Amino acid sequence: MIIVAFITLAFLAIALRNELRRDLMMFQQNSYRFDRYRRWLSESQDSTSWMRLTGLVLFFVSLTTFSHPYFSLIASGIFAIVLTYRLSTAKYKKPLVWTARAIRIYSTSVLLCLAVAVAVFFIVGGDLFARVFAATVALLGCYCCSHLAIVAAAFVLKPVEKLIVRRYYNDAARRLASMPDLKIIGVTGSYGKTSTKHFLHKILSEQFDTVMTPGNFNTTLGVVRTIRENLKPYNEVFIVEMGAKQPGDIREICDLVHPTMGIITAVGPQHLESFKTIENVRDTKFELADALPSDGTIIINNDFEPAAARKVSNTGALRYGVRDGKADYRAEDVRYSAAGTTFTVTGPDGYRLPLSTRLMGECNVSDLLAAVVAARALGVSDDKIKSAVASIQPVEHRLSVKETPSGITILDDAYNSNPVGSRMALEVLGAMGPGKRIVITPGMVELGTRQEELNREFGSVIGRNVDVAIIVAKVNRDAIVEGINAAGVLPEKDIHTVDTFAQAQELLAGIAKPGDTVLYENDLPDTFK
Repeated sequence: MIIVAFITLAFLAIALRNELRRDLMMFQQNSYRFDRYRRWLSESQDSTSWMRLTGLVLFFVSLTTFSHPYFSLIASGIFAIVLTYRLSTAKYKKPLVWTARAIRIYSTSVLLCLAVAVAVFFIVGGDLFARVFAATVALLGCYCCSHLAIVAAAFVLKPVEKLIVRRYYNDAARRLASMPDLKIIGVTGSYGKTSTKHFLHKILSEQFDTVMTPGNFNTTLGVVRTIRENLKPYNEVFIVEMGAKQPGDIREICDLVHPTMGIITAVGPQHLESFKTIENVRDTKFELADALPSDGTIIINNDFEPAAARKVSNTGALRYGVRDGKADYRAEDVRYSAAGTTFTVTGPDGYRLPLSTRLMGECNVSDLLAAVVAARALGVSDDKIKSAVASIQPVEHRLSVKETPSGITILDDAYNSNPVGSRMALEVLGAMGPGKRIVITPGMVELGTRQEELNREFGSVIGRNVDVAIIVAKVNRDAIVEGINAAGVLPEKDIHTVDTFAQAQELLAGIAKPGDTVLYENDLPDTFK
């Protein structure tokens, strides 16, 4: 029986290793913040899933049957094999990124669990079999409390992380100080900042050696990493995307990079769960404006009332908008077609610049307008702006358009969803034809107390613009369906609800035909599944 004990111990060790990796993935998605991770555990009920509860039952059964452990060993072994299979075959939207910090936390959590098992092995008396069995039960207990192992590892490493972060931060600051002529542009907003960053990079690259923060490197540590790995002495412009999950986040990035120009793309109800009020969102985004010098320039989207009403006196300000007719720069004569969009930028002193782009949707026009205003302020010629705008490709998963070999048009807006962007994407879908217009969406998240209300409004827009609606997951299902029904246009038979995107794809395969258009609007991250 000693062989069975060792085999069970090995399988449990493998299962625990995989579980710690998954727990670390979720801790990473919650920005390594204890408060957010604790909230996710509470909302997801991951700590009381049926696998956890099964493991807990086996743990207590093993304790109460210590003198007759054979049943416990066999049951625990089967449990470990099932758990290992489930974890090794699971697919995640945002898999774990093995950064140096993640490796440190993971290694420490493994060592903590190993230390528990080794301690139990030597503390428990008896023969070798009894000791191995005790270590097996200890590993089973570690699985039941694996979240605590990750949190404990992160807590133990806090002093180390602070030292490492400070060293990297100081090195990034030193590099920036060695480049006094570098033009630094901050880009922030509730949404639209990533697209604006890409568009601005494309336009400015026509005239300057330009670098930007890649992907979603929009935290202080992401900016530090970009500076240390990507910034070169010959770069002329550095575009810094600035994200925020709480007040002070943007100010912290500004204290590092000291921008002289900034763009605020939107002030809306994104991340209200953490910000609580729209006023807190606005004030946090305007930390960028407040950080600019007196000879700097802040470029503000006046289509959002909280941003339009916010006065700026410490630096120069330029206002832009698609719908606000009083803004300094405006997008007029906006026209959509299968080839893309045409519009005219109008500005002070009768300025007019007609542009054409492959991009679609009001949000893309707005983000392009912000980039054009910034480029003009930096002296980029109209001809270079025109050329760059005409060649800009859609940012992946941000209302990009493609056609499948079977003749189905795909509107991919899956990266993120917000009240303004989702409405715009649905209106673009509503203008498509002649085939069916199909939307696949789980709705919008991180909207705090307004999440149900805004998803109900989202459903109403769906009802007025689509022929088939496929609602994924349960998190926003009731509110969206209620909104669709309130619109009173879409028949009940064309409203479908499914639990997963895989089920949505299966359903779509039986619905979509050549000539149809499918909009993928949002794709919930693993923290909301």
